[in-house]
Amino acid sequence: MQDQNGLTVGFDLDMTLIDSRPGIRATYLALAAETGVRIDADLAVSRLGPPLDHELAHWFPAERVPAVAERFRELYTAHAVAPTRAMPGAREAIDAVHRRGGRVIVVTAKYGPNARLHLDHLDLPADHLTGWLWAEGKAEALRAQRAAVYVGDHVGDVRGAALAGALSVTVPTGPIGADELRAAGADVVLDGGLPDFPAWLDGWLAARRDGPPAVAGGPGSGPGAEPDPAPGPAH
Repeated sequence: MQDQNGLTVGFDLDMTLIDSRPGIRATYLALAAETGVRIDADLAVSRLGPPLDHELAHWFPAERVPAVAERFRELYTAHAVAPTRAMPGAREAIDAVHRRGGRVIVVTAKYGPNARLHLDHLDLPADHLTGWLWAEGKAEALRAQRAAVYVGDHVGDVRGAALAGALSVTVPTGPIGADELRAAGADVVLDGGLPDFPAWLDGWLAARRDGPPAVAGGPGSGPGAEPDPAPGPAH
């Protein structure tokens, strides 16, 4: 891990920094209308996290998925950006890292250009963005950017952080509940979501400065956190 002056914190995008469900739902409905294929858009947005191809495979035969995914990403720009909102505490979490002299990176399974549209539209000032990485695949970008912390909402985010050697900080604001995140091995679960992050970050940085890193960043650190009870392209 880096010292405080070199702090880099990574964030997932969908359901961590942004609530993209209304926009993704609208895009699925547009895709269904265009293709004539029934898609349960409400069900689809209830399980965000894995790559888009995984979801489309529920509705289209395998041979159609690549072309349909490309069309989805084209429709996305017209249907998904405007309805999407920042998650509560998202801007404050990013600002908290910047105020402490750190860098913010976004590592997401979402198609990079579409992810950039969201960051720009919502004025979320990330210093670096990497798209089209899911679960363990996110470790590549986290290691390359020397991220000390990765904040996400999915068990895939926990696995990616672990493989990268980053502290896994999670928020139960997506499809995965707090207990399941703990069981998956999350180092920290912020039960109150991103609004808890600035205070947690202060406590974690202070602990790293004043004590051994293993104690400073271990499970159960910060508000809303409890000890863990158990040892490709997207939208």
